[in-house]
Amino acid sequence: MAKKAKEVEVQALPQGYVPTLKKVYKEEIIDKLMKQFSYTTVMQVPKLVKITINEGVGQGTQDRKVVEEAAEELALITGQKALITSSRKDVSNFKLRKGMPIGTKVTLRNVKMYEFLEKLIRVALPRIRDFNGIAEKMDGQGNYTLGLKEQIIFPEIDIDKNPRIHGLEITFVTTARTDEECHALLVAFGLPFKKHNK
Repeated sequence: MAKKAKEVEVQALPQGYVPTLKKVYKEEIIDKLMKQFSYTTVMQVPKLVKITINEGVGQGTQDRKVVEEAAEELALITGQKALITSSRKDVSNFKLRKGMPIGTKVTLRNVKMYEFLEKLIRVALPRIRDFNGIAEKMDGQGNYTLGLKEQIIFPEIDIDKNPRIHGLEITFVTTARTDEECHALLVAFGLPFKKHNK
């Protein structure tokens, strides 16, 4: 059902390049989590497997060009081609027919995953007005989904060229067996969860 969006030129990374957060994971986070959860082997330490970014575009049902523009933006943000997602069934209340373009998505792994995570933590989230941390609710299966109201917090987006605001849903898929382990892993990477007053 997913179709490739118009190709956006993506800069290649140097051969042998290792992202900063991947180094941090190997050199610091593994040891920290081994102690925190009393693991007996490195294989028990949770790791980040992939990051999926979804962008729903309601206007796409009336104008396919809106979805294509959103896919180009997502490719700029992530450094990877975005796929255009289509509706799987008819929904008469929303005037939605099966096969209509309704959004765009990207799944990041390895180098691009770590690069995106670092940009999200160090650049994008601090640009949110009155930011006081992200919600802590995990999914009960060791994964976490972060909802963002505006894609314009990413520096690649030029609001003057495309004034449309879209929300993003970012899902962090990990090998953690519990929400506590997932939370500890993401905190170790530097995701700024809300602090609770005790």
